[in-house]
Amino acid sequence: MNIDLLYGLVGFAFVSSITPGPNNLMLMASGANFGFLRSVPHMLGIAIGFTLMVFLVGLGLGQIFDVVPALHTALKIGAVLYMGWLAWKIANAAPPAEGEAAGHPMTFLQAAAFQWVNPKAWAMALTAVSAYSGSSSTLTAATVALVFGLVNAPSVSCWTLLGQQMRAFLTNPGRLRSFNWLMAGLLIASFYPILRG
Repeated sequence: MNIDLLYGLVGFAFVSSITPGPNNLMLMASGANFGFLRSVPHMLGIAIGFTLMVFLVGLGLGQIFDVVPALHTALKIGAVLYMGWLAWKIANAAPPAEGEAAGHPMTFLQAAAFQWVNPKAWAMALTAVSAYSGSSSTLTAATVALVFGLVNAPSVSCWTLLGQQMRAFLTNPGRLRSFNWLMAGLLIASFYPILRG
């Protein structure tokens, strides 16, 4: 991969990783509800799960959609249903009682598995591989995945930190409930590209 292509890939990885999407919205909600440290497995699940996804797409997994279009439709339906369930869980997250931590943040495995039904993750992976790989070699797929892994981890951390910084403001149960409903609504709004496409 030439240096210009690498710079372009880094820029694309940063912009697509730092902008709002299902992962980042859920991390902001997790930071607000559970704090940064309890959300670390969630962040690592996203970063590592997405890096693995980009690598596998780079090896040709994404071409399966061309061969079996029904699989793409099934993925969309599964994504909408799963994200709807996550939005409901976010909207109904109860504020922790005094001295206790109610609920649980998403686990490492849940966050890693979520990448496979996350439409933004698929769009990012397919675009990166098709636009920046230039070849279908294992080394190229690993390079694209590594760049995303290095850029994605700090990017998603920013959203968790933002959520944690909002915790002081969200100590009021009414404000926390409103925040959770807003995050759930934004997550549902992120369905639009799936339903339109």
